[in-house]
Amino acid sequence: MRDAVDDFADHLARVRNRSTHTVRAYVGDVVSLLDHATRMGCAGVADLDLGVLRSWLAKQRTTGAARATMARRAAAARTFSAWAHRCGLLGADVAAPLASPRARRDLPAVLRADQAAALVEAPGRRHGAGRDESARDEAVDDRGVTDDTEDAAGRAVLLRDRALLELLYATGVRISEACGLDTSDVDHARRVVRVLGKGARERSVPYGLPAQRALDEWLRVGRPALARAGSGDALLLGARGGRLHPTTARRVVAAYAEAAGLPPTSPHGLRHSAATHLLEGGADLRAVQELLGHSSLASTQIYTHVSVARLRAAYRQAHPRA
Repeated sequence: MRDAVDDFADHLARVRNRSTHTVRAYVGDVVSLLDHATRMGCAGVADLDLGVLRSWLAKQRTTGAARATMARRAAAARTFSAWAHRCGLLGADVAAPLASPRARRDLPAVLRADQAAALVEAPGRRHGAGRDESARDEAVDDRGVTDDTEDAAGRAVLLRDRALLELLYATGVRISEACGLDTSDVDHARRVVRVLGKGARERSVPYGLPAQRALDEWLRVGRPALARAGSGDALLLGARGGRLHPTTARRVVAAYAEAAGLPPTSPHGLRHSAATHLLEGGADLRAVQELLGHSSLASTQIYTHVSVARLRAAYRQAHPRA
């Protein structure tokens, strides 16, 4: 069974282009499934059947697994079963009829347009608010770095934070996508950023003038102050000069939101807010789908929060009895 798991992981990574996180989660689920099957008397993958799969999921449910976890594990089992059937390890795709609970999609709160503006402008208004907590310690070491160097690093971090916030709200990209950008991915002339999304799907996303100004200042003044020999072509840098990590970026967003007196906000909250504001401004749902990089329109619809006022306006405009 170990060889089957290794081959399945390779299939997910190389053929399906799944992310590292997805591969790790699916492989963990399959290992759990096969371990359960072994305890039920299965000698190999060929002995799997629908009863074993349902027994495995039932056990997960009794141990308190969340609906989202159950849905993912059922999806992993279906993916593994279909792959094993194609490879000849299973005589039939035994997981094809396997049902799974619909995961509840809890959406983050949507910022109003003025709140989003206050958030992205926070680095310019409050020096050091929301700044990467490790920036000062990283800028000053025991070899005696001068105050000027420390101040330059602090200013650079603020410029990076402003560029990060403007970019997230202007484009609605995922935090992993933003942190994965290189300087060559930014087309300054057309104000477009080239994004590599889920499944290695590439898309071009436009951004506006405020984001352009923030990016220009970061690239002209901030990035050179943080760049080191190992910085490479990364667009956004951490205080030590490496590529900005998504975890650090999440802390930055949350800290600026708190400093600005806003509701708890994450990068995903900014993505959700950007999509909602686009739709409320009259953007076509298909266009928003393309901007967000969703493969299914159903995924984009989850991001829509249409105000009552907009519904009333549409009703008055379209209904003959309005």
